[in-house]
Amino acid sequence: MDEQTSTDPHRLDLDRYLVPFALRQVPQYRYDVIVVGSGAAGSFAALSAAAAGASVAVVVKDKVGRTNTSWAQGGVAAVLGATDSVDSHVADTLAVGCGLSDPEVTRRIIEGGPDTIRRLLDLGAQFDSKPDGTFDLSMEGGHSHARILHARGDATGAEIQATLTRAIENHPSIDVFPDVFCVDVLTDDDGRAVGVLARDRGRGELVAYGSSQVVLATGGGGQIYRETTNPTIATADGVAMGLRAGASVRDLEFVQFHPTCLYIAGAARVLISEIVRGAGGILRDRDGQRFMVDAHPDAELAPRDIVSREVSRRMVATGATSVGLDLSAIDRDPHVAFPGISRICRFFGIDIAKDPIPVRPGCHYMVGGLKVDHEGRTTVPGLWAVGECSSTGLHGANRMGSNSLLEALVLGEVVGELAAQDAARSGRPEIRSVSGRQHDAAPPGVQVNIADLTYSMKSMMWRQMGVERSDSTMREALATFAFWSRAVGSLPLDSDNSIELVNMLTVARLATFGALERTESRGTHFRTDYPGRNDEEWCAHLEQVPITGRNGSVKRVDLRREQVETSDAPGSVHA
Repeated sequence: MDEQTSTDPHRLDLDRYLVPFALRQVPQYRYDVIVVGSGAAGSFAALSAAAAGASVAVVVKDKVGRTNTSWAQGGVAAVLGATDSVDSHVADTLAVGCGLSDPEVTRRIIEGGPDTIRRLLDLGAQFDSKPDGTFDLSMEGGHSHARILHARGDATGAEIQATLTRAIENHPSIDVFPDVFCVDVLTDDDGRAVGVLARDRGRGELVAYGSSQVVLATGGGGQIYRETTNPTIATADGVAMGLRAGASVRDLEFVQFHPTCLYIAGAARVLISEIVRGAGGILRDRDGQRFMVDAHPDAELAPRDIVSREVSRRMVATGATSVGLDLSAIDRDPHVAFPGISRICRFFGIDIAKDPIPVRPGCHYMVGGLKVDHEGRTTVPGLWAVGECSSTGLHGANRMGSNSLLEALVLGEVVGELAAQDAARSGRPEIRSVSGRQHDAAPPGVQVNIADLTYSMKSMMWRQMGVERSDSTMREALATFAFWSRAVGSLPLDSDNSIELVNMLTVARLATFGALERTESRGTHFRTDYPGRNDEEWCAHLEQVPITGRNGSVKRVDLRREQVETSDAPGSVHA
């Protein structure tokens, strides 16, 4: 294939490093293992690495504990009920994954659930229980049994995060660095990870952390969408950093939309947890009509992709900006059952016991991410990924509710231990200075408004790559993203916001590349021009592979025929 030009919207030109630095001018810290992120995945990885004898640095973009985990309302899925079984949980997960979940990975993670919960309890976590002392387990969409463990009704993530934050801050072998924004993964001449370059936001200076083992646990990229349940820190940093370092990404076209985000014009979107529907909450349109019973046998507890599409379609059909979530018929006081949701809604004048909660879909979870093997290793030696920034094979084409915290905890522990073992064998490598981006500066008087461009990108993703997509809208988005990327390429990346924009644009383009290539509908990926699932052609993963010095490629890994097909576009990546 002819070399593609930089104006081709299907070509993504990547800078290896975003920010230059001279080693003599940058403070350095050396550890056995560096963990980027302090959510469930990062904290469990750090604790596991420390338990294996490693010195660990936990580098945190914001305040310690301000993570995607802390926002999780629903709970942790684990086989704890007397009538539940591992086989049943595995079967449910594989069904929701729409043919793309890895059965071996799925079973391994689910089998690890009970022991992981016991370790959380040993660390001091407290979960809701019944009067007889057994766990009070809830139902969520896609699950055939009540297996969702929760805390304080709708504050499970906050309970887990608080427990893990105490543990990492008090561990003698773990140093936590808050308000330190990682910019890039550093590699040596052989392409091995040797540390990270970061910006100390408090001091306003660059700092380097050296280690032969780097664990990315940065969470997802929900902020690439205008409507999202994610906190403002979720800007796809880990995926973009890993990609620039040479790691492959997989299945980025699969983005899960949560069907019920509180929708109040002008207010930040707030997740209304699936446990509300599990307790009997009913979705009604603006005319008061219940609509999910005609859409799926499980009605409100259908998989999230189905509920999100039905909510969106009903909004269009009725000309409404939201639908209502009616809690009036549940068999307990909703103010007691869901105190956090009750408190938020009360602020906006909504009594959840009698008033329908206005909800609409929002970006919730990145199903794809950095491709990892069964032990959490990326395609870059010494670089690991765990949690939402990784693609492990558990979720397939559609994450089942509350499986993500389970995955983060179980694999976080595995990754931490193995990274510590590899660190003991590898020693501590040397960091070298790196050169900067080679771009033409903007002409005098030309300025790029970072805030405006970021909002425009988020709006474009919501319109063109939202709950439903099509060929024409995605091609329009790619052309616009290519135009914006050229403008951003002239910017000095001297602020966190500018670096976040580069990361979000990178991942937004890759997700759109993948969605355009996958000419079918499966799981969270729904195309109006290809509305059917096509197992003959598309029971396959899409891997986007950066190759230094020439065009990258998209690999289609066929799970039925065990073939690998490679093409140069769309989805080409040039590093």
